[in-house]
Amino acid sequence: MKKILPQLNKAFITVLIIIITVAVTTFIQTLSLSVSLIPMLFVLCVFIISLITREFVWGIIASLISTLVVNYAFTEPYYHFNFSISDNLFSAVVILTVAITTGIMTVRIKNLEEMKLESEKERLRANLLRAISHDLRTPLTTIYGSSNAISENFDNLSKEQILNLLHEINEDSESLIRMVENLLSVTKISDDNVNLRLNMTVLEELIDNVIVKFKKNFPEREIKVEIPDELISIQMDSLLITQVLLNLLENAVIHAVGMTDLMLKVTLENGKATISVEDNGCGLAESHDNKKNSTKPSDGGRNNLGIGLSLCSAIIKAHGSNLIHESRAEGGTIFKFSLNAEVLNFEEQ
Repeated sequence: MKKILPQLNKAFITVLIIIITVAVTTFIQTLSLSVSLIPMLFVLCVFIISLITREFVWGIIASLISTLVVNYAFTEPYYHFNFSISDNLFSAVVILTVAITTGIMTVRIKNLEEMKLESEKERLRANLLRAISHDLRTPLTTIYGSSNAISENFDNLSKEQILNLLHEINEDSESLIRMVENLLSVTKISDDNVNLRLNMTVLEELIDNVIVKFKKNFPEREIKVEIPDELISIQMDSLLITQVLLNLLENAVIHAVGMTDLMLKVTLENGKATISVEDNGCGLAESHDNKKNSTKPSDGGRNNLGIGLSLCSAIIKAHGSNLIHESRAEGGTIFKFSLNAEVLNFEEQ
């Protein structure tokens, strides 16, 4: 069914454009304007169809139908087929050539787009591999060092020292679990067959859910929340968007050195809700293009943000938007993205 519907849609487009072209040429004929315009209009018709459908078959079908229509209805003798006249054959060849040429062009464009998409996927995989090698090394080294210290010096360590080492092992183990979950999510969201579970989600419920989950890991960290007074509904996969916001908030806590304020803001403009996570920490390094997603830290001691940001970026792209980072004028960083939103009236609830 999924393969049939796009073809039915293209068939409808083809028929519609041909009908419009026939109507226009009929109007031109009633005005007794230049008859030479008629084949040109059908050439344009075939070109548009080939360009929109982006397939050989519909361009060829449109060219054959156009040739028959021009020959039958708009060429003397009217309402009779006559391919013996050289002009009729020439028009048919031109229309067919336009269909084939446009088909070749659109197929090449489609191939270039597929190559670009594949290149983007390879770049994402390479970034993930770099992020994994960097982000996993530190907790694994800590776990290995702490466990090795306990096993080799157990009798010489105090109970407090052992507990501290076990606490470090526990923290780094939790960090590894989050990284692996993020990595699995990136793999899933990068799959061509991924199906988002899009539902209309009330913004306030989403924010409350994010805050509750965030507080479980960082109970002492306060978040300043600013959302519109209106009741807003957004179509999204709420589980994945929740994970995006949690990752961005956790990244700020872990990586934004010197941060005192952590903010979660939502603004509504032109039918879009822009959700942003802001901090007043050390900030990300300035790049030549602030709108590009950068993971380069502004100080040498910060860890790479690769896996978390790659996950967030992939999820937001799957929702038809982009994850953008900017530097705050007051210092710190803003991560934000926009999704289509609706303001609900109380009558709708």
